[in-house]
Amino acid sequence: MGCGRVGSTLARSLEDRNHTVSVIDSEPDAFRRLGPGFNGDKVTGQGFDQEVLEKAGIRRADAFAAVSSGDNSNIIAARVARETFGIQQVVARIYDPGRAEVYQRLGITTVATVKWTADQMLRRLLPAGAEPTFRDPSGTIRLDQLPAPEPWVGHRTVHFQEQVGCRIAWIDRLGEGMLPTRESMIQEGDILHVTMREEHAPRAYEVIDRGPDES
Repeated sequence: MGCGRVGSTLARSLEDRNHTVSVIDSEPDAFRRLGPGFNGDKVTGQGFDQEVLEKAGIRRADAFAAVSSGDNSNIIAARVARETFGIQQVVARIYDPGRAEVYQRLGITTVATVKWTADQMLRRLLPAGAEPTFRDPSGTIRLDQLPAPEPWVGHRTVHFQEQVGCRIAWIDRLGEGMLPTRESMIQEGDILHVTMREEHAPRAYEVIDRGPDES
């Protein structure tokens, strides 16, 4: 639901991956953003209207994305898709980060546009570790991305994890992702993607900056 810049880009991306897509928008002129090569259905109407959803093929759908410009419309449509039609994969775009957290706890996956954009900017402005790449909805677990710390280059990833109190989810090395093993070594130029509990982060970064305990 929603054929603005996000909705049209999402629809084309899904179709490029060989998915069948229906797009709903209240303004017929919005469908021009899909371009002439789009093969899916274009349905004019409100995306929270059950008849409109039926016309768009909601009963055959595996997933539903509500990406219109209105928080209320997106939430209502997402709840109708999930609660009335039983769609499990439902995502709603929400501009109000406070409301996004509430609906996330209710089981509706949300993308809080303003908060997400601000977080992306913060991550690029602040030093490594100041702002995580991701936090789970409860705020308990964080995922951080950091360049290989110089004191740890040449040390095994298993020792890094044990001393820092985190897990390395994966490593970006020479343009490719790799899963570390017990024998993996941290190399210069690596990008580490580490997960840890939020309350452990200050101590974890103290250990990272200090370097390994050789004893």
